[in-house]
Amino acid sequence: MLATSTIQRVWDKARRAALSPEEYGSPPAKRVYDLRHVCLSTWLNAGISPKQVAEWAGNSVEVLLRTYAKCLVGQDEVSMRRISEALG
Repeated sequence: MLATSTIQRVWDKARRAALSPEEYGSPPAKRVYDLRHVCLSTWLNAGISPKQVAEWAGNSVEVLLRTYAKCLVGQDEVSMRRISEALG
């Protein structure tokens, strides 16, 4: 087991070494956990079903949507097109 402060220190050093100054200053991946957030948000916004994302993430659909529903953006047009296609 490592102390959280140790993990954060090593993570920060790795980010500083691997990323440009602009990337380093951006919010994604400031913490290791942020990578999970970016990944799950990306999957949901790509249209992967919440059931599948929850399974991959090891969460229930309820927990997943409670946490990530606010991250779903710009899907209105795609959703309306899918409804139209389903109705023929």
